[in-house]
Amino acid sequence: MREIAVEGTQRIEPDTVRSYMLVQEGDSYDPDRVDRSLKTLFATGLFADVTLRHEGGRLMVTVVENPVINRIAFEGNRHLKEEELNAEVSLKPRVIYTRTKVQSDVNRILTLYRRKGRFAAMVDPKVIQLPQNRIDVIFEIGEGELTEVERIRFVGNKKFDDSRLREIIRTKETRWYRFFTSDDTYDPDRLALDSELLRRFYSENGFADNRLISAVAELTPDREDFFITFTIDEGARYRIGTIGVESHLRDLDPEKLRQDLEMEEGEWYNANDIVATSDDLADAAGDKGYAFIDVRPRIVRDRPNQIINVTFEIGEGPRVFVERIDITGNVRTLDKVVRREFRLVEGDAFSSTKLRRSNQRIQSLGFFEKVVVEQVPGSTPDKTVVSVDVQEKSTGALSFGVGFSSSNGALIDFGIRERNLLGRGQDLNLKVSAAQRKSEINLSFTEPYFLDREVSAGFDVFNVKTDLQDTSSHESKSTGMSLRAGYPVTEIIKQGWKYTIERDEVTNVSSTASKYVKSQEGSEVTSEVSHTLTYDLRDNRLRPTEGHIARLTTDLAGLGGSTRYIRNRLDGGKYYTLGDELVLGLKGSSGYILGIGKDVNLSDRFFVGGNQIRGFANAGVGPRDASTEDSLGGEWMYSASAELGFPIGLPNELGIKGKVFSDIGSGGKLSPSASNIQDTGAMRASVGAGIGWDSPLGAIGIDVGIPILKESFDQVENIRFNFGTNF
Repeated sequence: MREIAVEGTQRIEPDTVRSYMLVQEGDSYDPDRVDRSLKTLFATGLFADVTLRHEGGRLMVTVVENPVINRIAFEGNRHLKEEELNAEVSLKPRVIYTRTKVQSDVNRILTLYRRKGRFAAMVDPKVIQLPQNRIDVIFEIGEGELTEVERIRFVGNKKFDDSRLREIIRTKETRWYRFFTSDDTYDPDRLALDSELLRRFYSENGFADNRLISAVAELTPDREDFFITFTIDEGARYRIGTIGVESHLRDLDPEKLRQDLEMEEGEWYNANDIVATSDDLADAAGDKGYAFIDVRPRIVRDRPNQIINVTFEIGEGPRVFVERIDITGNVRTLDKVVRREFRLVEGDAFSSTKLRRSNQRIQSLGFFEKVVVEQVPGSTPDKTVVSVDVQEKSTGALSFGVGFSSSNGALIDFGIRERNLLGRGQDLNLKVSAAQRKSEINLSFTEPYFLDREVSAGFDVFNVKTDLQDTSSHESKSTGMSLRAGYPVTEIIKQGWKYTIERDEVTNVSSTASKYVKSQEGSEVTSEVSHTLTYDLRDNRLRPTEGHIARLTTDLAGLGGSTRYIRNRLDGGKYYTLGDELVLGLKGSSGYILGIGKDVNLSDRFFVGGNQIRGFANAGVGPRDASTEDSLGGEWMYSASAELGFPIGLPNELGIKGKVFSDIGSGGKLSPSASNIQDTGAMRASVGAGIGWDSPLGAIGIDVGIPILKESFDQVENIRFNFGTNF
């Protein structure tokens, strides 16, 4: 071929076209190489059309260049921002346009909408021709309605019915009351999570051989709803058989580790208990001086008898040390805030148990949306690098609340709080509240690691006004400040110290008030040192279902000021899970106050009733003036409660639970009472029931209590109602 002629080029040089071809001028004509050249030119993506023809000794190449994109636009997108769509598509301004790229971007946009639960979405790309072979690409989007989950059913489940399994999974059937959640819209990623949740649930309830055969989502012909079907093979249900501990470490007696086993023979198999017991054994061996521990549970199924025999083998793990800890993703939070939560430091012997505990501590900070802690290889085989990737979330809160409670009446409050001040993990909180019977201003600051040590320190400044006319015919006002510090003794035992100085005033004493109340009119200054010791093994601090807590508080006043007393208080609780969503809570409290060289002031005494013994009014129990019925408070008190929480048949996401309870308690004076003071010290008791609702507008609770043991002078309040909300 003596010449290769190129026609139709506008932006591209003819020599560039020739460079892509497999034949050159002077070559003999080869149909195969010409055909391959045609395919190569199409593969560049630069041309919408290419034709090659042989005329005599010339090869004519005619091309139609693909246009250049001038602008990308989206129309009809209301639920997805343009920034989200632009980040998803591959077409950009000044990029060569191709039909393949357009179709790929259409599929990307549809995938994005499907993740948002809009499977009826449609995308129609439009091209607007411009001069100089430029175009605008417009994606016309019809978002459609949310594709909801109409029905969820299960096949193969025998032990647990459909309603119980629907509570386990995240995906929910569409209902009118689910307007605050998107869990009733179909999401394929959530379906994968549901499959894992079902597997875990069965594994935690004895079904060690369970299998999820399939999870199928079927879209209705009108593309508006989904029907989801989970097919399950439950398998046999196993109990725990024999539990053994074998040690391959010299001088480590396995029998001494048996006391750390919380599993018991005969209970249902629970995969979580196996992991927890392995961690406990690793901790126990570590406490005895073994740094490199590897605990492996050996599980043997006895299928005919439906039992699982478990043997925990304790051996020496690989000698690996922590080379360094890398922290990423923290834009605002300082590295040291994350690093100080680690139970491992550079140079330590690596421990998977300590790594898990570190992960939990970082998540418990509440500063991060996501925390991923991973172990990656170090520079040598005996070293490892701990990688921490976090995703920060907002830690500031501005709240405005209105509500009502039986204790304080109608209320309004305002609060502003920053839990991660300047990224240092410091907590600054200002709260202002005004109620019919109590108003309060409180400013507090907490440094969780004072002087870079595991000691929390902070201060509180407060002003509290309380209207006690209904109970004791007076009003009180407290103004002061406190300094506090606390530190962990162990992972579950914490100790705290606090110094408080405050001025207490008794004002607006009614002319008909008790002479004992009138004698308290005026002001006192209290200088108090407090010590608190807390032992906490609850699984959740807000809504515990397992574990127990005990707290001992001692207050000593008299190091300055005008009041002198010693006051002790012991509080505790024990929680049991009795069955599916049945939680039994046993709580108790006791205290006494002893004046040092003088009587105890009215404001320092214990006032029993209200939430302590439901069925009685606030300060409805304890010493009382016989003539005025003013509550005088007690110098000792105790209360105890047994409460069983249970579902009432409504979906869990509504947050409505029922409860039945029984409360006992009393209060009185240490010294003999005067003749006109009613004070028997007898035990009071009540029974009742209630409903609690964690509503989107705040917590709402109603308790109905009926006293079954009471004194004639006690004040009764059968119904207690609490409502509050934050905006």
